[in-house]
Amino acid sequence: MLLKIVIFAGGSGRRLWPLSLKKSPKQFEPIIGDQSTLQLAVDRVLAQYGAENIFISTNEQYVHILEAQLPMLPKANFIGEPIRRDLAAAVGLAVCHLSRSADPDEPIAILWGDNYMDEVPTFRTVIGAAEQLVASGKAKITFMGESPRFANDNLGWIRMGEQQGTVNDLPYYGFEQLTYRPPLDQCKAMFESGKSVWNTGYFVTTPRYVQDKYAQHQPALWAGLSEIAAAIGTDSYIDTLHRVYPQLEVMSFDDAVLEHLDPADALVLHEEMGWSDPGTLYALKEAINPSLDENVKRGQVVALESSDCLLYNYQSDKVLAAIGLEGMIVVNTENAVLVVHKDNIKLVKQMVNGMVDTELDQYT
Repeated sequence: MLLKIVIFAGGSGRRLWPLSLKKSPKQFEPIIGDQSTLQLAVDRVLAQYGAENIFISTNEQYVHILEAQLPMLPKANFIGEPIRRDLAAAVGLAVCHLSRSADPDEPIAILWGDNYMDEVPTFRTVIGAAEQLVASGKAKITFMGESPRFANDNLGWIRMGEQQGTVNDLPYYGFEQLTYRPPLDQCKAMFESGKSVWNTGYFVTTPRYVQDKYAQHQPALWAGLSEIAAAIGTDSYIDTLHRVYPQLEVMSFDDAVLEHLDPADALVLHEEMGWSDPGTLYALKEAINPSLDENVKRGQVVALESSDCLLYNYQSDKVLAAIGLEGMIVVNTENAVLVVHKDNIKLVKQMVNGMVDTELDQYT
């Protein structure tokens, strides 16, 4: 049987405002090139695994966007959340769907719809190797890391153990620890050690393994998910989902499941896949061109004596002119203009959160 894949595309992307809006978050926008990051994520696996084996998890309000952007996928493969309850609930719901439609002991892949990948053939090799490690019983969960290019403190990291062997000519390693966005000095130490890799958030496991972890470590959450799972495929599913799901505990998947892993269950693969997670606007600039001497521009932009800037102009009847700027983010859209230095980029989400449920909510 071919690997079943779930791509998660339900985030709000407030750190990328105003490119990412509540009505159309970043994963649905062509921030780089002409395709959305979600379309690119599907393209990476479509030929290898087939449309019938690709599932998308998102919020119900975005299902119409999925239908427009991904017409090749069966509508039954769109898993809609009635309300956001963080990733513990979202991953649990998706895994319940896959365990009902396939053998719960067969491998599944968890991927994300808001990343970029330069070396797609390498990624395909890595996901195939991860599937093989789980299918063969060598691991119950295999993480797919990116070989780090620098000490990035905007990402999570995976600390590896010793090499355990090779699969498809790729070395695989023991698993030791996940660390979410460590301080820069710790990132530098991990980068220099060669024992840690960037955490892409991609992994291969089985529905049964994940469900067993929920049952063992999050019994209340699992009880709710089990009630929803029992209704999948019945006339009562939507009513059950809308009644139970909003009551599920808000919790990250890391806290719910990954923090409780037995290291002996896990293995780690990593390669230079050209993976990047443009979670902030400056991270987007780094992903496109990391050079401190170069600017990244889109639309009608004129820049003089400026460097290390992201200059995006989405209005064709205006010109964005920048003089003497360094490390600045300037984004001009139809409804908003953002100007922020790269050192303050993490405050964008805080600012947008402050606009929600105010007279400025329409711009979020």
